[in-house]
Amino acid sequence: MRSLRLLLADDDEVLLKGLKRTLTSVGYEVTTCTDGSDVISKVEEDEPDLVILDIMLPGRDGLSVLKEIRDRYPDLPVIMLTARSEYVDRVVGLEMGADDYVSKPFSVRELEARIKAVSRRASRTKKSQIRVGDILVDLSGKRVWKGTREIFLTPREFEILSVLFKNRGVVFSREKLLEICWGYEFLGDSRVVDIQVSRLRDKLEDDPKKPRYILTKRGFGYYCG
Repeated sequence: MRSLRLLLADDDEVLLKGLKRTLTSVGYEVTTCTDGSDVISKVEEDEPDLVILDIMLPGRDGLSVLKEIRDRYPDLPVIMLTARSEYVDRVVGLEMGADDYVSKPFSVRELEARIKAVSRRASRTKKSQIRVGDILVDLSGKRVWKGTREIFLTPREFEILSVLFKNRGVVFSREKLLEICWGYEFLGDSRVVDIQVSRLRDKLEDDPKKPRYILTKRGFGYYCG
């Protein structure tokens, strides 16, 4: 089981250095950021499991960053760091979708406890959700989003997408997808899978001719990249 990846965003470099050293020593993978304008790019590059975000950041304030995270990565947990006097900011942060907050000064043990609690809640949610890039699949609700825009799929399209996303990197032949998504009794032309995949690409891909999510392994089948 891989370590939990954390992104710490705070302009206090001494604090960041100490937190990174301590959290790394107990098994977390930690990257850091000192400027609010760099947080989103770090999220895109490092794909953290949880973001710890200071409200007062140079370049771009933490609440503005939080709003964009919620718009683009609605299932990414965020813990806000605030000063004890910033009651209004704490309330606003929680209303904007922060999962928790920690007031400065704080102990590392308190922060670690919050990380564990938020991660447990997030893991329960993630069991019914799959994210690949900016595509989010809600398995229980049978809904799909690309960024903040909901994508409406037919039941068959959703079934194919779910199979590929749940088994990322695994190549499925047309016959195997027919078996899983249509059932053993299907006796039609296997090219019906190609038609469904083409429709999925039209709905999900920025450029269906150069897909990023549903890829073809020539001679073998389809897989999620």
